[in-house]
Amino acid sequence: MHEYSLVEALITRVEEEARKRGALAVHRLSVRIGELAGVDPELFRTAYETFREGTICARAPLALASLPATWSCPVCRRPIARGAILRCPACDAPARLDDGGDALTLDGIELEVP
Repeated sequence: MHEYSLVEALITRVEEEARKRGALAVHRLSVRIGELAGVDPELFRTAYETFREGTICARAPLALASLPATWSCPVCRRPIARGAILRCPACDAPARLDDGGDALTLDGIELEVP
């Protein structure tokens, strides 16, 4: 359950950003989880609910968005259909995973600053 260590790192990062900006509170966090990130969204949410207590994130809800994995040709930019062979049907180049499909991304922090 590496989701717990990911949430610990998330909260540490949010606390650093809040401190840099002199924030009084965090009102909301937005996180995007790529389909191939290897992160279970429900475990991530549970870990967040557990670890946010006693931190600047204590009252901040977590907004999670799932990002589907999509593939395209790096040469001609043609999208590759889901479930298709991961080679471009036009130029035969190997497909490339598009940005975010395997990432865990902190999309936003809503802060209260003086």
